[in-house]
Amino acid sequence: MIGIGEALVFFILAAVVIFFSLAAVLAKDIVRAALALIFSMFTVAGLFITLNAQFLGVVQILVYVGAIGVLILFAVMLTKNTMGSDDNGN
Repeated sequence: MIGIGEALVFFILAAVVIFFSLAAVLAKDIVRAALALIFSMFTVAGLFITLNAQFLGVVQILVYVGAIGVLILFAVMLTKNTMGSDDNGN
């Protein structure tokens, strides 16, 4: 049986996951969306740890936050932003 403290931490982390997931989907800026997605994955790892699945929590951090998150941020930062500018002066 879980204690009241563990349940409280779980529900707080669940609310944070929902907040950052909605922020990732609704963000206008792609960098903020990627950062919200990374924070969302961190809190999912926290949920795994509160559920006594420490291996899944560590794998979540290493694979998704470490590899996929950094890959998304590098892809976003290395793409050329040409929106709203024109080289011909028109």
